[in-house]
Amino acid sequence: MKRAAVALAMLLMPVACSSPNPNLYTIAPVQAATQTGAPKVIALRQIGLARYLERTQIVRSSENYRLDVLENDWWGEPLGAMLSRVLIEELSQRLPQSTVYGETGAVSVSPDVTIELNVSRLDENTSGVLVLQAQAAIAPKARGAPVTRGFRFEVAPSDASVGAEVAAISNALGQLADGLAAMLVAPRAR
Repeated sequence: MKRAAVALAMLLMPVACSSPNPNLYTIAPVQAATQTGAPKVIALRQIGLARYLERTQIVRSSENYRLDVLENDWWGEPLGAMLSRVLIEELSQRLPQSTVYGETGAVSVSPDVTIELNVSRLDENTSGVLVLQAQAAIAPKARGAPVTRGFRFEVAPSDASVGAEVAAISNALGQLADGLAAMLVAPRAR
């Protein structure tokens, strides 16, 4: 009888200790108007992320000296890789006469320009508005001085759900792609 009770307890222990499967999210590309006049071959370097964003869980907010991290709502892939993938797709759509590659991909190219990007903030403020803050540099192949610019976008989610926050991140990333495309089309970016 004692053995049966121990065996039953051993069988039930993994069930009692397991947590529910996490909800996985991904950022979706946002379409926009196309532009012409950008360099032919563009390489996006690996995106630099603020260290607090380098986690599986989605960060809801970094306000008031505290990280609000969603325990069971995770990114479906590492955030830096996902941002790169989506930005490459968005820039390719916005600049159809250009070819956009990722630095960390399997294809190596000799680009006309390289995009360097640091994302220093990607979470909600105390008002519940999503904030994307980044710095970009467009470096020409000819080793001239890079063109730099800071970006800050604020997008209000449609509601307080995680899905609405992720949709707001998608929209903010689309605005960043618009800004990068404009930098690439500008005469100084060539």
